[in-house]
This record gives sequence, C-alpha cells and structure tokens, in this order.
Amino acid sequence: MTVAFVLGNGQSRKNIDLTSLRGHGRIYGCNALYRDFEPDVLVAADRAISEQIQHSGYAKTHCFYTRKPIPELGALRVPDPYWGFSSGQIALALACLADHTTVYLLGYDLGSVTDQFNNVYAGTEFYKAVSARPTYAGNWIKQTIRIAQDFPRTQIVRIMAAESAPTVEFDRISNISHLPLNQFFQQFGS
Repeated sequence: MTVAFVLGNGQSRKNIDLTSLRGHGRIYGCNALYRDFEPDVLVAADRAISEQIQHSGYAKTHCFYTRKPIPELGALRVPDPYWGFSSGQIALALACLADHTTVYLLGYDLGSVTDQFNNVYAGTEFYKAVSARPTYAGNWIKQTIRIAQDFPRTQIVRIMAAESAPTVEFDRISNISHLPLNQFFQQFGS
C-alpha cells in the first residue's frame, strides 16, 4: 500500500503540522503552499502564481506542474486529461496517476461553512480578501468525482474538520470516503 497526501489550502489545514506527514507518504500541494512548505510535488494552474513560482527558481529544484511551463525554467506540463482542471484536483490526479493506493485530501474544504472566503492564504498576493465571498466549489466537486471514477482502485479519503463544507455528491462514489480530522491525527499524528 502506498499513501499520498494532497494538500488543499482550505482553513482546515491550518492546524496540521505538515512536516509530520513526511515519511508516511508522498506529499502533493498547490499554489502558495510553496511559501511555507515544500511538498514533493507542487501544482499551480493559474497563470499569475504559476509564473511567479517559475521565475522564483522553485521549479528548477523542485517537482512543479503547471498548464503552460515557461521554457528553461524547469516546470512540467499537466497531463492532458486533467489540463483544464483546478490546481488541487490536478494534484489529486497526479497522485492517482502515480498509483498510490490511498490518497488523503487535507485542506479540501470545498467551499465554506461561513459566508467568507475559505483559504489559508486569503488576503495575500493572488488570493481574494479574507472578507470575500466563498469560491464556488461545484467545479472542484465535479473534477474530484471524475478523478475518482478514472481511478476506481484508488481510495480517496477526504479529511473533515469544522471548516469543511459537506459534499453529499461524494456519497454515491464508492472510492471516496470521509475521515474526521481527529481520527486522521490518531493515524498520522500532528
């Protein structure tokens, strides 16, 4: 059994010691995560942050995927079936393509339980203000379901915390399950 952790940037991730995941599985992340933590694989689909990451030199020394790599800066191109997907879902797809048998989704809040933008980087460059309305999660949900259907033998486990929005759409997908954050901590510490 091989394990992967895919890190979204939802608020539920803020109390997780990401370094505690090292040694338990491969770590995938997206967008501004590289400011605070170096995952094994980083993904950024949006042009502005992707270009910043590439121009910073990060992609020359780390595994970084984006839709449109800048020549000579080290980035890899997102695989075609998932080229149009969002960053977090591309990271999930890459973990599935790498044949991990279990993929844990952390910080995949998929919307907000409040009327405010749910992101640990809210108010910083390339992100909406803390007081902004939540991002529509429908596309993220559809893309996650598509990936789960493309990889039926991969178990996708979404870690749930108080900040995580419910997703009844996942209830009918046999290889997507939910695990409370406290139970995740019991398995992997933090």
